Amino acid sequence: MTSLARIVAGLSIGGLGGCVFHLLSMPLPWMLGALTATMATSVAGWPIRGPDRLRPVIVAVIGVLLGSRFTPGIIEQAGEMLTSLAILLAYLVAVGGVIVSYFRLVGRQDWTTAYFAGMPGGLSEMVELGEARGANVPVIVLAHSLRIVLTIALMAILFRLVLGHDVGTGPVKLDAAIGPVDAALLIACAVIGMPLGRLLRLPAPTFLGPLILSAAVHMAGLTASVPPLLLVNAAQVALGTILGCRFLGISVPTLARACALNLGATLITLTFALGGALAMQQLAGVRLDQGFLALAPGGLTEMGLIALAIQADVAFVALHHVIRILAVIVVAPLLLRQR
Repeated sequence: MTSLARIVAGLSIGGLGGCVFHLLSMPLPWMLGALTATMATSVAGWPIRGPDRLRPVIVAVIGVLLGSRFTPGIIEQAGEMLTSLAILLAYLVAVGGVIVSYFRLVGRQDWTTAYFAGMPGGLSEMVELGEARGANVPVIVLAHSLRIVLTIALMAILFRLVLGHDVGTGPVKLDAAIGPVDAALLIACAVIGMPLGRLLRLPAPTFLGPLILSAAVHMAGLTASVPPLLLVNAAQVALGTILGCRFLGISVPTLARACALNLGATLITLTFALGGALAMQQLAGVRLDQGFLALAPGGLTEMGLIALAIQADVAFVALHHVIRILAVIVVAPLLLRQR
């Protein structure tokens, strides 16, 4: 099969998985359904691929969407966020120490590989830093990919079945009709935001650049519109397909062992996240579910989507994940120099 045919096959399987999850009213159906279907077919050895080259555009759409949830009232939360950010930093120290040791002792990895597999930073950043220092890159990719997949699944199920939130078929509701001016502004946020994010060297630049510009135009009152629901759902299918196709070529026994190891790591991390969320609730008055999402070890984009689905404060959740990634990126090389 040609590369294009494999991508079409991957998106078709992802779309089918999304439709099935949608019909079953599963949590985050379009992303989680696509992820589940493509992960299963990838492990089975089917020749599929995700649209990796389109990922910047896909996450830009989601960034514009999440940026639309920023309001002027966010500035009033500055004092509250100082307390919660201090809790975040304490959480990172605790999680880093425990999970890195877990990968070293239980996973039997060398310290460098264990460090970049266990630190709760972004996938691409941890792979890049780990590869530069001679770590076992496939182990890092698998660890962070499984952490994201397991966190998305566990968080979606938790919010849907345990806490009763509707993390279901339609997380996005249009606040206003999209006119020509609104459409031009949203497109400009994505088109200009992607290179701007790279220029500013932001973590996840093609996501954060559009998010920041979208937040700016929405906070300024220039528009109240969001991207069309069909486009957002398609972006989620594509993102789920990309995540699922990361497991191509991995044997079932290898995946089973990695799942067992990373399920333990994810559950430990989520336990720390719950403790941090309780501290945020007591000390800063933050909603428990919102604090939990702000600390959960999932991807910035994916946790933002869940926050949007349960009507949590997207800005609060996004800010904490950005600080998490930046802190790990800055601290990681410094700590390794001490070894």
